[in-house]
Amino acid sequence: MSGFDASVIAGSLPFLLKGLGLSLMLTAVAMVGGLALGLVIAILRLSRMRLFAGIAALYVNGFRAVPLILVIFWFYFLVPVALGRPVGALYSVLIAFVMFEGAYYSEIMRAGLQSVRPGQWQAAKASGFSYLQTVRLIALPQALRKMAPLMVTQGIILFQDTALVYVVSLHDFMTSASIVANNASRPVEMYAFAALVYLLICLAGNTVAARLKSARPAA
Repeated sequence: MSGFDASVIAGSLPFLLKGLGLSLMLTAVAMVGGLALGLVIAILRLSRMRLFAGIAALYVNGFRAVPLILVIFWFYFLVPVALGRPVGALYSVLIAFVMFEGAYYSEIMRAGLQSVRPGQWQAAKASGFSYLQTVRLIALPQALRKMAPLMVTQGIILFQDTALVYVVSLHDFMTSASIVANNASRPVEMYAFAALVYLLICLAGNTVAARLKSARPAA
């Protein structure tokens, strides 16, 4: 067996970067969508209306009880049936990721909102603020400082989980690396390069999370 051949990496960079672009796009969309959905679910879980709180809790516990790969399969096969037309692997995966991440981000947000001192809520109520106004204007800005590091950490996990989209034949970064490794018969080079890319991106994310945590004012 010949030595390490870096030329196979250089020759495959356009294909690999296209896969990396898909992984990063999935991560960004799922984070934005998951945060928006998670905020709604967190507010419902903290609501005094038991029906809404119960439905939100069922949603969170349901999605957190099953692996992401199963959720991807669900939406890949069920979304076209529900809509009565094909939607494609990419859109079904985006829906699956947003719905799945919404459950996890909702728990981060719920914990953040609950960390706001009760006196803040009581003062807002005494000032005539509605529940939603209190969340938007008082509780959420304070909670975001505490939630930000955990949100970034969840984003790192999400980026790693994008490798699961191979099950619906999408070419994310890991799948692209595997294709090149098989076609060129150079698994050592390709998987070493893939590991390096994941390591660098995750280290960058961990650095951001650590800085956000250190910059957070003491409670």
